[in-house]
Amino acid sequence: MTAPAQARSPLGRAGRRLRSRTPRPFEATSLVIGLVLIAIVMVPLLRMLVGMFWVDGELTTRPIRRTLAAPGLAELLLNTVIVVVASSAIALVVGVGLAWLNERTNARMGLLTDSLPLLPFLLPPVAGAVGWVMLLSPRAGLLNDWIRGALSVVGISVEDGPFDIHSWYGLIMVYAFYAVPFVFMNAAAGFRNLDSSLEEASRLSGAGMLRTLRRVTLPVVAPSLGAGVLLSIWFGAGMFSLPAIVGTPAGIEVLSVRIVELLTFTYPPDTEVAVGLSGFVVAFVGLAYWLQFRILRRGRHAVASGKGGAARRIDLGAWKWPMRALVLGYVLVSTVLPMVALALVSLNGFWTPDIAWGELSLTALRDAVLDDPVTREALANSLGLGVVGGLVGILGAAAVALYVARRRGLLSGAVDAGIKLPAAVSNMVIAVGILLLFGGPPFLLSGTLAILFIGYLALYLPQASVAADAAVSGVGGELPEASAVSGARPFRTFRKVYLPLMTPGLVAGWALLFIRMVGDLTASAILAGTGNPVVGFRILEVFTSGSYALLASLSTVLVLVTGLVLAAVLAYTRRSSRLGVSASVGGV
Repeated sequence: MTAPAQARSPLGRAGRRLRSRTPRPFEATSLVIGLVLIAIVMVPLLRMLVGMFWVDGELTTRPIRRTLAAPGLAELLLNTVIVVVASSAIALVVGVGLAWLNERTNARMGLLTDSLPLLPFLLPPVAGAVGWVMLLSPRAGLLNDWIRGALSVVGISVEDGPFDIHSWYGLIMVYAFYAVPFVFMNAAAGFRNLDSSLEEASRLSGAGMLRTLRRVTLPVVAPSLGAGVLLSIWFGAGMFSLPAIVGTPAGIEVLSVRIVELLTFTYPPDTEVAVGLSGFVVAFVGLAYWLQFRILRRGRHAVASGKGGAARRIDLGAWKWPMRALVLGYVLVSTVLPMVALALVSLNGFWTPDIAWGELSLTALRDAVLDDPVTREALANSLGLGVVGGLVGILGAAAVALYVARRRGLLSGAVDAGIKLPAAVSNMVIAVGILLLFGGPPFLLSGTLAILFIGYLALYLPQASVAADAAVSGVGGELPEASAVSGARPFRTFRKVYLPLMTPGLVAGWALLFIRMVGDLTASAILAGTGNPVVGFRILEVFTSGSYALLASLSTVLVLVTGLVLAAVLAYTRRSSRLGVSASVGGV
């Protein structure tokens, strides 16, 4: 049979379809990488869930019964619900307000108001919690002392306070500061895509600005707001550093703190009750997902009408500058003040409200960190894990993103969903599963850097996947197709075309992973120990021992390192966008 006839035959067409469906070596490698990354998350998660019913080789409900009989369980659950729900509600109001001012009014200040509400992301929660303790401790808090000094000028004498960070309002406030960016990002996207003709129709019918906001704008962007609240609930349910540092001294115990105590500070570790409590975290996050699903169902009908149109900003008139001042004041309070407190205590050498301004020096900061061997080891371990873990995570996610982009189908969609799965599960639950699976036989990785590497990789895969998706989507299809037409194999096309064009986005994604891994405390509190100390675990140890100068110094170093990395990455990406990376493909 001739070649044309063979091509026209059903057998020839079937052969071509089979070849098109069979992954090439590059795609097969990407698929294997994706499956391995998914297994790192799924297997520990399944191990944790199975551990609730299968203990010592037999089917049992003992972990559930012991969990339900745990002392103070009702108070523990109530505390968790109050803190997470209250902080999420506050974050919803603040985040929506900031997003509305930035996207729908003339109070916007360009890149400044685009980025300022996201600054808490750059201050690791463990460092932020320490900073707030040093600001609002009743007697030694720096901000409290400055307020008392101001009150004394007008004849009001206050011995301590007036604020106490170790309280319900202190804990909820710090939670809310870190939840606001989740709401702000999603709300800003919703407001940005909103059809302004809907608001104009409302105002023409006689409704005022506030009534239009309440009856038209907010219902239309409800799906975006629901996503933001869901992320803040997911963040709060698994957060450990904030309640451990701020809430524990006030006697406010939440699920995440009790789980870490059972696994890390109890001998022998009580894994059965810890696994049972983790089940409550899963149920809590699952309930939040169900509520978001209900919001999304209603939201689809809300956006079905209206014609597209360019967004028209609301003129606030005389309120424009007060609103701008309000945004800047929020950033000052939420992020700048705790960073200032950390720096002052570090440079002063000890924690006192009576700062010796003329004696501030880097000597105390250097001595506190570099002269302590355990702290040096913890810092080196965290930096190494951040560099290597971020690199492996972003490159693995990039390979999967390329596979998903090139092979649209059921399998690629399942792989993409599996990579993003950890975002749907609390970090605390995944960390418990990793400890149960890899800590004991046959792996015996407990107390090693390997188990921390696996834990960080599993926890921060969603962030890596989102960054890699953005990097791949910016490449386009023309240059890879030109490379293929010129005879380049997929590996060469990846090395000569995709990688140079994706590098700025991948570098930004690596920086995000680095910052998250270096400042992690949730996984570190469960997976780290004296044999594999990292910065997060060391900060927890120092806080427990009460060495506040070392605590501030270590937190300050953490902020400096993440800040320098971020500044370098921003400078690199700006330079890359200005010079253009398309010249890198000249050697194809």
